[in-house]
Amino acid sequence: MKSSTGKYYIGLDHIRAVAIFMVFSWHFMHQEISFTYTPSFFPLSLINEGHTGVSLFMALSGYLFAKLLDGKKIKYASFLWNRFLRLAPLLFFVVTVIGIHQYSIGVPFDLYCLEILKGLILPTLPNGGWSIAIEFHFYLLLPFLLYIARKSNYSLGFTICFAILLRLFLYEEVGQIQRFAYYTIIGRIDQFLFGMIAYQMRGYIMGRHILVIGSFIAFSIFFWNFDQSGGFHNNPSYPSNRLVWVVMPTFEGLTYALLIAWYDNSFMHSTSRFSRFIALIGTYSYSIYLLHFFFYKVLILIMVRYIMPVSNFYIALCYSVLGFLFMVPIGYLSFRLIESPFLKLRTNYIIKNDTERVLEVRSCNRLGSSDG
Repeated sequence: MKSSTGKYYIGLDHIRAVAIFMVFSWHFMHQEISFTYTPSFFPLSLINEGHTGVSLFMALSGYLFAKLLDGKKIKYASFLWNRFLRLAPLLFFVVTVIGIHQYSIGVPFDLYCLEILKGLILPTLPNGGWSIAIEFHFYLLLPFLLYIARKSNYSLGFTICFAILLRLFLYEEVGQIQRFAYYTIIGRIDQFLFGMIAYQMRGYIMGRHILVIGSFIAFSIFFWNFDQSGGFHNNPSYPSNRLVWVVMPTFEGLTYALLIAWYDNSFMHSTSRFSRFIALIGTYSYSIYLLHFFFYKVLILIMVRYIMPVSNFYIALCYSVLGFLFMVPIGYLSFRLIESPFLKLRTNYIIKNDTERVLEVRSCNRLGSSDG
């Protein structure tokens, strides 16, 4: 969607749409399909293990903010305020609805509030809200990341290496790293940073079709093997004690960042009806992400009862497409009624340099002369 800077990138909304479909399908399909099943067509493991869609969101955030803030100075308080207006209203709505339900079934209100407060640091926010907390942790680190990125072309890469070593240390100390890698900034930082690096290297990535497609195929085969070995829940149990989780965020971040930079810079994105429809799904992706937890179990139950039972992965996949399309108007209503009113309160956090101010004044003068 259009940011407070006034810029809009339709291709990035296409990517958001893909990411939210992956996450939705992950929750939706596995109501009927066992987590032990692995599809024979290897790229479909990215849907069967659709939790990886969160990694795509994280890499996209790093890329987008590197793109919006490239070489610019910002009013950091205004930046945080804008991000608060973007994320907090719908999250507050979801937390309130769940809180009312929890209170109605006898959960003490103070205990629920404590869990929500803990969610500012720990992964305790409901309906996937833990990922919003990680996103905010990234915003807190962003000034430092932008600073070191301007000082050295290699600083973000060194930071990724440090994060890998930290996860390896925690793995040796705790015996497992899956929870840290998946639910905290300790793992997700790789994906944000690779997104930023991909923007820095966009000129090299642009048009490198063989490199990017080959990387995606290799990553899909890696994920297919990961899926076959038990995936998220059964590798061999949850939380997994496998060393793969030390580097899983790195592999995801690298692959998705390459795909994002390639797709954003290598093509002229169509504004056809289909393209705009997919982009609208991306615009509503935040609403679909937080609200689909309220609907997906009911949707699959209705389809199984009134259409036909789910006997295999491919029927479940078709059902997930239908369920996802049902979520689009819900996302639209949420965006218009809950998100949009607060987005109007955002301010421009970019500090314009002298050249930009002069050009803006000249533009206003020309417009004033033509109006006269």
